[in-house]
Amino acid sequence: MPRFAAALLALLLCSPVAAQELRPARKVEANAVISADDPALTITLPTSVRYVGADRWLLYDVADAELHVFVEADAARKVSRAYWIQFEAIVPAKPESTYNYDRDPATTIAGLTFNVRARFGPTDEPTRPGSDLEHLRRLLTNAGYTLPAEVMNVRLVHLPTADRRKELMIIYMEDLAPTGMKAAQLVIDGKPAPEWTVIEKDLIDRVRDNITFTPRD
Repeated sequence: MPRFAAALLALLLCSPVAAQELRPARKVEANAVISADDPALTITLPTSVRYVGADRWLLYDVADAELHVFVEADAARKVSRAYWIQFEAIVPAKPESTYNYDRDPATTIAGLTFNVRARFGPTDEPTRPGSDLEHLRRLLTNAGYTLPAEVMNVRLVHLPTADRRKELMIIYMEDLAPTGMKAAQLVIDGKPAPEWTVIEKDLIDRVRDNITFTPRD
């Protein structure tokens, strides 16, 4: 009986019903992601983007993560801009866990509060196995896209529920090369160089220009 029970459990876990539980819950229509809840909104990107695809998995056994990726790329599929949209919900088995981004400055976009962080650096650094970055890279690679050698990005995080156990994270990524700067030039004595202040402000402004949030009833 124990062997039979184990075999039955394995069969159930491999069944379409079990697989369906990890299918993306949000809809994508052209250049927009439509979320029915947590939060209920439509995220609209520029019409120039191409949808790469989606993934959903259990992130480090802590959160149900759903990832959607869009890019702007040339004919050789080299990415110039990427839009990384991710919804997360901490699983009930981790009742003590919450999200906290209080160290990042807050801003309001379309009536929603987002914590904002901008960064820059190379794209060839090793990734942690099972990480969301690993899933992002796999989606891009499988679709034939390559990232620039160095990028700059802005991370926006919105916590839609009072218990801080769900999040919407958006990372907007651009090729650093058009700025005329290398990542090493933007750091002086371990701190951001003055040039980064200007670049960062323009980058965050482009996030506001390129991403539209429309709350849904």
